[in-house]
Amino acid sequence: MPVFELTRLANGTRVVTAPMSHAQSVTCVVMYAAGSRYETAEASGIAHFAEHMFFKGTERRPDARAISTEIDGIGGEFNAFTGKEVTAYYVKCAAEGRDLALDVLADMLRHSLFDAEEIEREKGVIVEEMNMYFDTPRSYIGSVYERLLYGDQPLGWDIIGRKESVQAATRETFTSFIDGWYRPDRTIIGVGGQVGDGLPARLEALFGDADARATGAAQPASFSETGAVAVHTKQSDQAHLILGARGYPTTHPDRYVAQLVATILGGGMSSRLFTEVRERRGLAYYCFASSGSYADAGSLSAQAGVDINRIDDAVSTIAGELRRIAVEPVPAEELEKARNFAKGRFVLGLESPHGTIMFGVRRTALEGEPREPADVLAGLDAVTVEDVQRVAQDILGDRLFLSVIGPFDDPTRFEGLLAA
Repeated sequence: MPVFELTRLANGTRVVTAPMSHAQSVTCVVMYAAGSRYETAEASGIAHFAEHMFFKGTERRPDARAISTEIDGIGGEFNAFTGKEVTAYYVKCAAEGRDLALDVLADMLRHSLFDAEEIEREKGVIVEEMNMYFDTPRSYIGSVYERLLYGDQPLGWDIIGRKESVQAATRETFTSFIDGWYRPDRTIIGVGGQVGDGLPARLEALFGDADARATGAAQPASFSETGAVAVHTKQSDQAHLILGARGYPTTHPDRYVAQLVATILGGGMSSRLFTEVRERRGLAYYCFASSGSYADAGSLSAQAGVDINRIDDAVSTIAGELRRIAVEPVPAEELEKARNFAKGRFVLGLESPHGTIMFGVRRTALEGEPREPADVLAGLDAVTVEDVQRVAQDILGDRLFLSVIGPFDDPTRFEGLLAA
């Protein structure tokens, strides 16, 4: 029996439902297939800034407190997040709060005031969020790495934007972005858990009259050909690094193979990288690997926080493990362990109504329709030892890219450590 049902409102807005009869709660989410890669350079950061502003007040609920009071009144939790390809807003609450949750979301997203004084006030909040982000190397290293891979294009820019573009934002900056991208063809509404009765009519009343104008597409990804190493100089007691290679886009036929390559390398405390880098050599506190993707690009990479005095050893060790999996067949039992790890973590993520509907809505935003969990599990089950070596060779057998945050100022000192 399918987990998800996909329907459409009259204007084309997609609706994904995931009924869970045992649940006493419901998650309502509105996701837009529009994130920071849809911005211009002048408006860099506006997708994330807009996410903040939607919580600041509407005509019916004139300020942030009025909005939060209603959600608090049903014991709900609400939040939002901005990525490079999607932005989402959600409320989790007891099942009887569904209609109020949807009403608040629709009101916020369709009738926000974008008051000029609130915009000016929030600029300071965003700048402080930037400062916090830039001062957190474990988080910021991802931006340094993507800037190395993609260069000066939306996929290479920070989601949070630049201080100059944030400070220059006006009400028109917000309304222009929202008018351009927050349209029915990029809107997915998700309701998971105790879905309840009368949902189609309720959603049609709240969202069905939105203008279904075409939105266009994001700028296609291109790849930076500058260098293989990027260093962000920062005085610190620990260096943070990401070492990886270009991978596959979201719907690539070998995406599950790439996921298991990353899991073998750095999924869990018994993985190759954790064992070699932390347990055997004591080079890092944390070390893991992951496979990430966009519609037309991707990367498979390892990340670690390492001793600044032993960073060369850490880079060489991680690079050696990335190269080794590309040339040496993975033992069948190691692949099976990685497969079970990936399947187990995936299933755990679907235990709650929130996790289930977020998965379905995100897959719909990125792939056009919800992907059934059984299909994901079948995709992982189909991966063979030969697949792993073929994909590892394809991705990791060529050029590696390294980003580093720490008290270093010369990228060339690391280049020789990446040699095959």
